Amino acid sequence: MERKSQLGWVLAAGALVMSAALGIRQTFGLFLPPIGAAHAVSLPLLAFALALQNLMWGIGQPFAGALSDRYGPGRVVAAGALLYAVGLAGVALYPGTPSVLLGFGILIGLGQSGMTFAVVISAVSRAASDAQRATAVALAAAGGSLGQVALVPVAQSVIGFGGWQRALVVLALVVIVAAPLGFVLSRGRAPGANAAAAPSSASWPAIWRALRDPNYLFVTAGFFACGFQLAFITIHLPTYLSMCHIGANVSAASLATIGFFNIVGSFGFGKLMDRYAPQYLLAVLYSIRATAALAFIASPPTAVTTLAFAVVMGLTWLGTVPLTNGVVARLFGLGNLGALFGVAFLSHQVGAFLGAWLGGVSLQLTGSYQTLWVATVVVGFTAAALNLPIRYRAPEPVAA
Repeated sequence: MERKSQLGWVLAAGALVMSAALGIRQTFGLFLPPIGAAHAVSLPLLAFALALQNLMWGIGQPFAGALSDRYGPGRVVAAGALLYAVGLAGVALYPGTPSVLLGFGILIGLGQSGMTFAVVISAVSRAASDAQRATAVALAAAGGSLGQVALVPVAQSVIGFGGWQRALVVLALVVIVAAPLGFVLSRGRAPGANAAAAPSSASWPAIWRALRDPNYLFVTAGFFACGFQLAFITIHLPTYLSMCHIGANVSAASLATIGFFNIVGSFGFGKLMDRYAPQYLLAVLYSIRATAALAFIASPPTAVTTLAFAVVMGLTWLGTVPLTNGVVARLFGLGNLGALFGVAFLSHQVGAFLGAWLGGVSLQLTGSYQTLWVATVVVGFTAAALNLPIRYRAPEPVAA
């Protein structure tokens, strides 16, 4: 009973930390029009700042994961929250090109690395026994979507009634409130976990070994496609809908809908790992997502088709996280899971950088997002194919 209670606290804390970090991230597309209009910051520059944010998030993940493996997640989450809040407040208080690049681009990106997957999901994996792990990771990933459901409407409301600067300050306060929850994640490893879950100080040698394993390269390359798709849609969907004469309320509703159905999808795909190999589930997920994008751009969007697209995207949104985490854990065990998942997530964020940045470039050069929508479809089907050949072996013993 005590073990279950401990896991419950870790799950709750992990879900709330990720809800704050990911929920706020999903609001950024709503800020592009008001910031651009008020301070003459061009859409391509704003898109580049958010692309840089994704890249910094990815670069920081292996380091945050390795630090969490070594020292525990509490201090890593607290440091990430501080950087995140400073980035938000800096853009609000000192608006302009420098603060957008430093705040939105660098500080928030590094802050996210300390508050999300490599730290939180790995902590939950260690707190759960072998029998509990798939369900626990699924719950943590699903719970992390609550912030998107709650914070997107809040941000849209505050922007409408109090202005975008006040909205960013409110979001900075949300991050600060979530910071202490990271120390709940440091409650230790479940006695029922296998020996491969023991923390190791040999993160970097483990990373080099993993990078020579084609199975790891396949799942990591597939994760690139996920980042490309999610960043492009999160950042550019509101602008795309505006160009199609669909109102801001529908944009906000679609992002919140993605968040709500992501709860169902993340938990559902995580639970399916109890019955099916995660690499095959990833292939199915990427195929569904690519098909949905293809159907969405086949005709001009309406409010109804936008919300239908949001439902399908939500069901497949972050289901990739427990599945990719599951593939990495089955390949290498849990001893260096934070660092190894962090490297895979770096690939995800390189894709996110390109999806966010090239969306702005495409709009500037062609006046349309059509090229990026086609790319979203192509990378989705490619990712599905990459996951099919993955095979497992017994993980190597973890060095003492």
